[in-house]
Amino acid sequence: MAYLRREKEIIDVDFPINTVWEAINKATTGLGWTIEKSDDAAHRLTAKSKPNFMAYASDLTIAASAQSEKTTRVTVSAETPVTTITSIVDFGRTRERIDSFLLALTKQLKPTGPNEKKTETT
Repeated sequence: MAYLRREKEIIDVDFPINTVWEAINKATTGLGWTIEKSDDAAHRLTAKSKPNFMAYASDLTIAASAQSEKTTRVTVSAETPVTTITSIVDFGRTRERIDSFLLALTKQLKPTGPNEKKTETT
């Protein structure tokens, strides 16, 4: 018997919606996920994560909405099909995928300025 494991996270970030939308696309592709649908006008996309050993891929819906000129709300919803066999191995993977996306988004939105030190390799 199979069922869906669902998780959802909503965060507000202090960046304009166009900056966040660009970062969402970069974070999603940076994770190696497949973007299945993307609506630039509505700032909404559907992506599929990579499957893992004994775990199915998750379907994620990521949406951005402007709360003000400088604040954007990001909603990430994920669904992962599980069976009685994979449910124990898959426990927490849906949440981990949301957390991985939010970390990748944070890295994309990290401000770079004149005060930030750049590391050089020799």
